[in-house]
Amino acid sequence: MKLLLDTHIWVWSQLEQKRLGRRVARALANPANEVWVSPISVWEILGLCRKGRLNLRPNAEAWIAESQARLPFREAPVTHEVALETERVVLPHYDPADRFLAATAKAYGLTLVTADENLLGGSGYAVLPNRQ
Repeated sequence: MKLLLDTHIWVWSQLEQKRLGRRVARALANPANEVWVSPISVWEILGLCRKGRLNLRPNAEAWIAESQARLPFREAPVTHEVALETERVVLPHYDPADRFLAATAKAYGLTLVTADENLLGGSGYAVLPNRQ
């Protein structure tokens, strides 16, 4: 399975593994699965740190590099195709980051791993819900 991690799932997988449901934890631990991260998640993490809502040590950039070393992931680039897909995915709101994550999952044939009810309630892309 090819898994695209929503930003909070990426952070939880590194800092708060107890917040991951059993199914998600097993999927992330399975070496047969590919783990993908979007640059949108990097952007979201930087914004959360700037606003003081997330504190990463020693800083966000170093944490991101260390995270990639611990949990090797592939980058899901934001392309023209992804941007066009943002208009085709169906979501109950218009949060740009969520739209880009859902569109990325659709464009690359990835399964979006999330606990976000808005993304779980969307359509046009595959999801793996994080449920306890």
